[in-house]
Amino acid sequence: MVRSMFALLCVLMAWSTVGSASDSNTPYLLSPGDKVLVSVWQEDTLRQETTVLPDGSITFPLAGRIDVAGLDVTAVAKKITAGLKPYLADPNVSVVVTSTAGNLVYVQGKVVKPGPVPMAGPTAVLQALSMSGGLDKFADEGGIKVLRGNDVKQVRYKDLVSGRDMSTNYQLQAGDTLIVP
Repeated sequence: MVRSMFALLCVLMAWSTVGSASDSNTPYLLSPGDKVLVSVWQEDTLRQETTVLPDGSITFPLAGRIDVAGLDVTAVAKKITAGLKPYLADPNVSVVVTSTAGNLVYVQGKVVKPGPVPMAGPTAVLQALSMSGGLDKFADEGGIKVLRGNDVKQVRYKDLVSGRDMSTNYQLQAGDTLIVP
């Protein structure tokens, strides 16, 4: 009995470690609407909170306009550092995300509450539909689609809610549009 309890405990610990390791290794990528605090060590005048503009850029003193959408904070810090090099000997740049307001998906069509849905963490199709109040009574369950850029993915809603096949419960990304005809 003690051996089986020990084995179960080992399995549970391994399972929780695998889940947390995969979650923590994925950096957050900036989207338009997000806010970041940028500071340069020992340069008090070079500290600024800024919003990622709709074109995916920010503007920082001396460094100018920098494209940041789709980058993590480490990559943004490197870009700002490169922009500051002509003016500062060895700039030490820090970038911190202060708001993830740009981390949105859009749900339109025949749902109870169409509109933008903020993603506080990983969000799949069923979760976004739930946050939109669910389908209204006139929704076409067979016509639900996810639009991501030029890519269109069909959602098999009946399979999802029955639990038969979860393969179309796609993980959504910032900027995706979920259409419910």
